[in-house]
Amino acid sequence: MNDDNSRLIADRFRNDPRVAQAKALLAETLREYSGSLTEVRSANPQLAEAYAVQLARLTEARGAAPYFPYIASGIGNGPWVELADGSVKLDFIGGIGVHGMGHSHEQMLDAAIDGALEDTVMQGNLQQNRPSIEICERLLAMANCCGSDLGHCLLSTSGAMANENALKIAFHARRPADRIIAFTNCFAGRSLALAALTDRPSYRSGLPETILVDYLPFYDPAKPGESTQAAVDRLQELLARYPGRHAAFWAEPIAGEGGYVAGSPEFFKTLLKPIREAGILTVFDEVQSFGRTTAPLAYQSFDLDRYVDIVTIGKITQVCATLYRKQLQPTAPILSQTFTGASASIATGQRMLDQLASAGCFGVDGRNQRNHDHFVSGLQSLAQRYPGQVQGPYGKGMMIALTPGDGSYETANRWVRELYDAGLICFLCGGNPYRIRFLPPPAITTPLHIDQAIAIIDRMLQTSTSTPAR
Repeated sequence: MNDDNSRLIADRFRNDPRVAQAKALLAETLREYSGSLTEVRSANPQLAEAYAVQLARLTEARGAAPYFPYIASGIGNGPWVELADGSVKLDFIGGIGVHGMGHSHEQMLDAAIDGALEDTVMQGNLQQNRPSIEICERLLAMANCCGSDLGHCLLSTSGAMANENALKIAFHARRPADRIIAFTNCFAGRSLALAALTDRPSYRSGLPETILVDYLPFYDPAKPGESTQAAVDRLQELLARYPGRHAAFWAEPIAGEGGYVAGSPEFFKTLLKPIREAGILTVFDEVQSFGRTTAPLAYQSFDLDRYVDIVTIGKITQVCATLYRKQLQPTAPILSQTFTGASASIATGQRMLDQLASAGCFGVDGRNQRNHDHFVSGLQSLAQRYPGQVQGPYGKGMMIALTPGDGSYETANRWVRELYDAGLICFLCGGNPYRIRFLPPPAITTPLHIDQAIAIIDRMLQTSTSTPAR
């Protein structure tokens, strides 16, 4: 029996050697089975009929077919994932940036067990456990490491809810201001308010108008001076037309859905000076970019720490959060959630932060940048080998995109599906042109994994009928 003298029964339970033995046995068993998943495999014909039935059931239950015919078996190995048809694919989209340790990583299993050992599945605004305090404090420390002054952290179960809370905080602090400034082609989420903020009319088709949004043109790396001036001119026009009406400026440091276009320090600072002078709050949406650049938060890699008032994070952190300045604390009870996060999400979120640090992901010569450079080099080689078929690459850190062929939706969609069939999972982004994006898991991706992805693209291009760029 455990002779731990801790005053808390919970601590004696977690420190019981039988728990450690059970975790070690599970980790050993996981390694035994997942270790064989190291390359692309075709589907098992004997599983085809059962897999088709599962896909049909999924389509019926959710009301629409999934974009990919994807149902995972429940095991993987880093970026490799086994599907329920027996195939193995190289997952370079990771739930659109969620699976930062890939699939079936034993550290995530260990942390998930820690979460399961808590007394409840979910934690919330009314009742929370000690890990909620720890992750809030860690996120604030990471955000403030380079000069930001964020004082509070509110956990939530989704990036959309984190963004909703950011809007609430901004509107409440700057009431009666009722407008938001954002960039063209931005994406913020799928709620009513965030659909209004997102610059995709089809995403709000049939939905009522909720908030008023004015858009600025985003940075164009091909025309840095011209695009910056165009954004400044539009900003000055909006400030003159709606004096005192804007509560917040909403920005993704790297446009995700917009095509993985990264801004620049000069571009943002040129806009943020008049925005700050006008008393407009700055919100950085880092739900997708957290953990993927040379710093934990992309705004830190742009030297924008002193400008941030509110920042939202999620996806790779497993639990989502809204961080904000102390002086923005609402004076009315507008922030509350039944669920702030699952106990397992909070535990794995903390472990993810550990792994991003221990893997050396950050820094100008950190893992993220080295892998980015290696991926870019591979894509540039493909561009030389197949003129007009690969344009770019675009993005920053472990957010990488290319424009396929003529950049049409038809071409991009065909590429994504052909690559999926060939064993590489990626996804669409942008629009006019459409692009293909890759979100490799930062903490475990190696140059070999990237080389394997490049080889799959190469083989696909050898037989592709895509229309080249003109």
